Amino acid sequence: MDLQNIVRLGAFVLTAVLMAGLEIARPRRRPDPGRMGRWVGNLGVVAVSTVLARLVFPVVPMALAATLRGQGLGIFPALGLPLAVEIVLGILILDLAMYGQHRLFHAWRPLWRVHRMHHADTFFDFSTGVRFHPVEILISMAFKLALVALLAPPPLAVLAFEIILNSAAMFNHSNLFLPLPLDRALRLALVTPDMHRIHHSTDGKEMNRNFGFSFPWWDRLFSTYQDQPVGGHETMPLGLNIFRDARYRSLFQMLAMPFTNPGSVRKK
Repeated sequence: MDLQNIVRLGAFVLTAVLMAGLEIARPRRRPDPGRMGRWVGNLGVVAVSTVLARLVFPVVPMALAATLRGQGLGIFPALGLPLAVEIVLGILILDLAMYGQHRLFHAWRPLWRVHRMHHADTFFDFSTGVRFHPVEILISMAFKLALVALLAPPPLAVLAFEIILNSAAMFNHSNLFLPLPLDRALRLALVTPDMHRIHHSTDGKEMNRNFGFSFPWWDRLFSTYQDQPVGGHETMPLGLNIFRDARYRSLFQMLAMPFTNPGSVRKK
């Protein structure tokens, strides 16, 4: 295992353990009494996605960026910016791209059928933040590779972006109580759990708000920001109405969700 994979895996495990512990110590909502079984299913999807991505793509974004920059290709090398500026700009552009991708997964029905597995989780904790269908992971990887091929940002920017994205996703999906003043302060720079939980409401309008993964600025800039849920955080129903049965927690049922049709979600 090379250094970048060790760093990414270490950050993933550290963040997951930290968020799980904080959720148990300071839960925001009533915890899932069957969370251990849910964690097995959600983290099982991560394992499947990781294996498939390695099989399908012979190169990862960081390695592609290093190769292109070594050959002097891409937009960033042509601009001749200072390295620090390239790193910050690279992280911001990649995060903005993920915001746009997320909106597209909600807007186009074929992509929504894949993405809805993420929204079908009827509880909201750190494991929800990594619960994405393998097909969605493959599409996202192809998009990131294309963007990296165009920009050729510094490899460090790509690595930092991926660590921030994964860690932020587990944080802002966590069932963690944050005092309101702290939440307000963090929202200046990060997507908080209270901010992103609104996106997981069963209400179609709220489901199409707060798309950001890491940084909150894109939702404000593109008018998709909602400060608080209409019904309050404690009682707001989460998930999708068509996938509430306990059987949809199994790994097989989750993987089959894009291809099953128990009904239709009313989206506005």
